Amino acid sequence: MRKIKGLRWYMIGLVTIGTVLGYLTRNAIAVAAPTLQDQLHITTQQYSYIIAAYSACYTVMQPIAGYVLDLLGTKVGYAMFAILWAIFCASTAMANSWQGLAISRGLVGMAEAAMIPAGLKASSEWFPAKERSVAVGYFNVGSSIGAMIAPPLVVWAIVMHSWEMAFIITGALSMVWALCWLAFYKHPKDQKKLTDEERDYILSGQESQHQADNGKKMSAWQIVRNRQFWGIALPRFLAEPAWGTINALIPLFMFKVYGFNLKEIAMFAWLPMLFADLGCVLGGYMPMLFQKYFKVNLIVSRKMVVTLGAVLMIGPGIIGLFTSPYIAIALLCVGGFAHQSLSGALITLSSDVFGRNEVATANGLTGGAGWLASTLFALVVGALADTIGFGPLFAVLAAFDVLGAILIWVILQDRPAVQAEQPTTLETAQQH
Repeated sequence: MRKIKGLRWYMIGLVTIGTVLGYLTRNAIAVAAPTLQDQLHITTQQYSYIIAAYSACYTVMQPIAGYVLDLLGTKVGYAMFAILWAIFCASTAMANSWQGLAISRGLVGMAEAAMIPAGLKASSEWFPAKERSVAVGYFNVGSSIGAMIAPPLVVWAIVMHSWEMAFIITGALSMVWALCWLAFYKHPKDQKKLTDEERDYILSGQESQHQADNGKKMSAWQIVRNRQFWGIALPRFLAEPAWGTINALIPLFMFKVYGFNLKEIAMFAWLPMLFADLGCVLGGYMPMLFQKYFKVNLIVSRKMVVTLGAVLMIGPGIIGLFTSPYIAIALLCVGGFAHQSLSGALITLSSDVFGRNEVATANGLTGGAGWLASTLFALVVGALADTIGFGPLFAVLAAFDVLGAILIWVILQDRPAVQAEQPTTLETAQQH
C-alpha cells in the first residue's frame, strides 16, 4: 500500500473542514437575523432568546459530548454528532416563529457541542506535544472561516431563494462532510497509509499521559477537583462571551448601529473573521516562538499567548468611543485576531495537562464553563442592547478577558501533568 508523507496534516485538514462547516451552520442564523426579524416579526430580545437557546444547549452538552467522544472514540463519536447537527440545521427551515427557531437552534447547539472536544482529541492523537498548538490553531481557524463564508453564502441564498434555503444548504454540506469523516479518519496506530517514520515521530513526541494504551480514565469528578482544571475553566468562562458576541451579533450590530443593509453586511461582516483566521494560525505558532526566545516551558508559553490576546481585546472594548463604522469594523478585526489567538491557547491547554482518555471530557467541561458565560451574556445583550447600546457591552467583554489573563497566571501551575496535583488523582493516573 502506498504510504503518504505528512499524513497528520491531511488529518488536521479534515478536522478543519468539519469546523468550517460547523461554524457555517452556526453563523447562518446571525446573517439571516435582519431578514428573520422582518419576516417573522422577531424583536432583538426574542433574537437573544434564540441565541441563548443555542448557547445553553451547547453548554449543557459539552461535558456530555466530551464523555461520549472519549467513550466511543474520535471517529465514530464525531461522525454521530456531525450527522445530527446537519439534520437539525436543515430542519431550521421549518420554523415559523422565534420559538421554533429557538428549538431548532438549541438542537444544533447540542450536536455541535462535540466539535471542539473532537478536534482537540484528534489533534492529541495525531500530533506530538510541540506541534499540538499549531494543529489546534489550524483546526480552530475553521471557526472563523465558517463565520467568514456565512455572510456571502447566506445572503446569496436569501436573495436567490429564501432564508430557509440557507439552512438547507448548510445542513447538506455538513452531512457530506460527516460521511467523509467516517470514510477517512483513523487513529495513527490504525492508519496503514502512515509512514513508520511519521508514526514514530508522532507517538514518541507525545506526553506519557497520551501514550498509555489502556482504557482507564479520570472521572469527571476527579477532573473538576483539580486546580489545573479551574486554571483553564475560569479564563474560558470569561473569554467565551466575546466570541459568542462576535459570531452572533456583528451583523445585527452593523444593522442596528450603522444602518447597514443586507448587501453591506455581506461585504463587511466577514472581515473580523478573516483576522480571526490569522489569530488561529499565528496563535498556534506563538508558543514555540515564546519558548525559543523567552526560554519558558510549554504551559507558560500558552499563558503568554492568552495574555497578549487579552491586551489586544482592549481594542474592541473601546468601540463605543467612535462613530465611524469603518473604525468599528477595524476594531472588531483586532478583536477577532485577539480572541482566536487566546482561545487556541486555552483549548490546547486541556491536552497539555490531561491524558488521552480524558482529554475530550476535560475540554468539554472547560468548554461548558465558557458557553455558560456566553449564554448568560447573550441574554444580557438582548435585554440591554436597545437601551444602553453595544459600546458598554464591548467594554465589559474586554474587561472579562483581562481578568481571565490574570487568573490563568494565578491558578494554573506550570507543570504539564494534572496527575501530580492530588494524591488521589496521581494514583488514578499512574494506573493509566
